[in-house]
Amino acid sequence: MPSPSYIILIALAIAALSYRSAEGQSIDTTFRIIPERSISELRSMAAVSVPPQEEGEFREPDLVDLASLDAPLKLDIRYASADNFMGAVFYASSRAFLQRPAAAALEEAALELSKKGFGVIVFDGYRPWFVTKMFWEATPDSLKHFVAPPGSGSRHNRGAAVDVGLYDLDTGAPIVMPSGYDEFTERAHAAYQGGSEAARRHRDLLRNAMESHGFAVNPTEWWHFDHEEWREYPIMNVTFEEID
Repeated sequence: MPSPSYIILIALAIAALSYRSAEGQSIDTTFRIIPERSISELRSMAAVSVPPQEEGEFREPDLVDLASLDAPLKLDIRYASADNFMGAVFYASSRAFLQRPAAAALEEAALELSKKGFGVIVFDGYRPWFVTKMFWEATPDSLKHFVAPPGSGSRHNRGAAVDVGLYDLDTGAPIVMPSGYDEFTERAHAAYQGGSEAARRHRDLLRNAMESHGFAVNPTEWWHFDHEEWREYPIMNVTFEEID
């Protein structure tokens, strides 16, 4: 029978191989996990789950459809298709929303970037809480630091976080970043120093524009930006179809 130390070494070797495999994945390939539960089971669980009860006073939600903004934005809503880390559809329509102050700040950032030849790709904005619950329950424990715990809710659930990238205004082509969207690897970190110099420069250009208009980047996700007023809004669980 193998010794405990030998078993530990084998486990570490497997973990290292898995990590290198993820790191070696093309940034043009959608990162995927193997969900811990089936999608149908996750949907049933989320349907009867209740968002956390919060104390304090919050602003009345005022979600703005980002398609209405007067700025060069392109929607690529990954959770309205199966082109995401779960490989399943979570939204019934390809739309994105933010609370009004966050939407105005995104518009300003996009207009600033347009002067440099770039438009903004929006991957996600407001996310109903039940979707966050599904993500958490589906993600293996070893990767849970990449997803928001439903017990405290996501800033996406408050309509005050947005996932974005860049595209070339002349060609419409997406700009390559150090990692793909929703990639659960070190390459996704906002301060990652690998990859090409051009990819890092574009990532930092996006970050600088967003941060100059009231957003803060998530340290482990170059695409995720929280608006400075996120604490002022409650966790929401309404579907897109329920938004006026």
